[in-house]
Amino acid sequence: MRGAPTILHLDMDAFYASAEQAAKPSLRGKPVIVGGLGPRGVVATASYEARVFGVHSAMAMAQARRLCPNAAFLIPRFALYRTVSDKVMALLHTLSPLVEPLSLDEAFVDLEAGGTEPTVEAARAVAERLRADIRAVTGLTGSVGLAGSKMLAKIGSEQAKPDGLVVIEPGTERDLLGPMSVRTLPGVGPATAEALRRAGIHTVAETREAGEAELVRLLGRAHGASLFLMAEGRDERPVVAERDAKSISVEDTFDVDLTDRTRVQLEIARLADRCVRRLREAGRSGRTVVIKVRRYDFSTLTRSETLRGPTDDPAVVREAAARLIDGVDTTAGVRLLGVGVSGLADYTQEDLFAQAAQAAQAAQAAQAAQAAQAAQTPQAAHEAVADAGRPPGAERPEPVEEGAGEASEDAEKPRRWLPGSDVRHAEYGAGWVQGSGVGRVTVRFEEPWSPPGRVRTFPVDDPALQPADPLPLLRPDADVDVPADAEEAEGADPAPGAVADSAPGKAADPRADRRVAADLAPEEIADSDPGGTPAPDAGEGMGPGPDEAEARAGQAPEPGGGSGHAPAPAGGRSQPVTSKP
Repeated sequence: MRGAPTILHLDMDAFYASAEQAAKPSLRGKPVIVGGLGPRGVVATASYEARVFGVHSAMAMAQARRLCPNAAFLIPRFALYRTVSDKVMALLHTLSPLVEPLSLDEAFVDLEAGGTEPTVEAARAVAERLRADIRAVTGLTGSVGLAGSKMLAKIGSEQAKPDGLVVIEPGTERDLLGPMSVRTLPGVGPATAEALRRAGIHTVAETREAGEAELVRLLGRAHGASLFLMAEGRDERPVVAERDAKSISVEDTFDVDLTDRTRVQLEIARLADRCVRRLREAGRSGRTVVIKVRRYDFSTLTRSETLRGPTDDPAVVREAAARLIDGVDTTAGVRLLGVGVSGLADYTQEDLFAQAAQAAQAAQAAQAAQAAQAAQTPQAAHEAVADAGRPPGAERPEPVEEGAGEASEDAEKPRRWLPGSDVRHAEYGAGWVQGSGVGRVTVRFEEPWSPPGRVRTFPVDDPALQPADPLPLLRPDADVDVPADAEEAEGADPAPGAVADSAPGKAADPRADRRVAADLAPEEIADSDPGGTPAPDAGEGMGPGPDEAEARAGQAPEPGGGSGHAPAPAGGRSQPVTSKP
């Protein structure tokens, strides 16, 4: 524990929802809910206006729709959130070299390592300046906690929400923590809280009074001893600038349980390729391949295989994952699949046995080709080479790249637009999708720095309407006073990309992956990978829930009420059929 509150914890206020409100003037002051919009989606973030109705993070989206049916329900736009996060993290790095990011919107900072004087007044002044800089650079707000330890700093930022600052001075920890619920302490989840409740322990003060010996008896030596120190207000964990990842994984939750064995194998191959892409982007390799399967009844199992050495070869990971899934019975239905790699290393070790097998296979294929050229037609020779190159045993479905085979489908199926996606119209300019269904898409044309815009409806296949990249939250030519060292730390903004490996900035693309990577079930929010976003059902969008949307038939829903839509003309330039300020 430090003698001065020089550990800072920053937590942006309702980050995703606040970013959407800043980007969409018509939603400011209104309930906004961001998350997966499919039947198994969950809430990622709810604005403070939506929280009044009882909506909170990790809640099932279906329940959120029942509690707050008039909210704006939007898909996450991770390209925008990542850009804003980079600006915030750049500001934090101007304060200290020791910045420990916890997520896109949350981080610890060791102010003392950055030269801040270890006094309450100096730390408070730095925190106030940081909050002002964040508002100036991003237009958003963040809450800050200052304390002598990471645990207390995080508690302080929670008490400061929204848009506040709380300083916990050394010596006041015990009085502050005493009346709080034991769930406030790090590491106390539902299971631990229930074990303590059965022992009559509900608050931090009661935890402290129980004593270390009793906590060790209830929870085990390691957990009980650390919990007692936390209850005493003692937390010696340092701020760590870089965390060494222990594993890299991806997973998808599906709208409908998968029962087809071939489809399961194809999904595992696709997830293995995505996992290797993330592995290579991190410059790492791994030795252990792990698959995760969650069945229809929520029972979850994992299987793993350890290779001879670290690898980042997609073929090796794909084959290992395929072997693992072969040993799992999936006939009853699968709601979630995942592939991960652990035992990470900074180097790769080639599999010499696999290389030898590939060389032998190539030699066999070459001999078959030579024999075929002498005695067979070109077509038969091609088939002979293919047969020679095929390994013995049962045939497996070939791995496919994401989006493969969709070109012909896209030529026949109408484009689909996800609520909240950025679009640009050739005549009306930039806007965002409010809703889509029954062959129409409703768009509100406005920019972050403009007044609330007008709503217009188009056919979903209107060639003048195209997906677009997110606009910045502040006008590009605005005069913002940014610290010079923050500009240097920030560098160039990254290209729009996904959390994991998709491209959320292009989520409105009709060829977007229709799987439900973002649509995690409530119990899956802790280990989710927000890599994908689901396509909405017809009528899904910004306004009422599925039942009301279905009753509206020919209308595309929108926040705060709907407006009638006339059918689009059969040809020529698209004409807006609704207009609303």
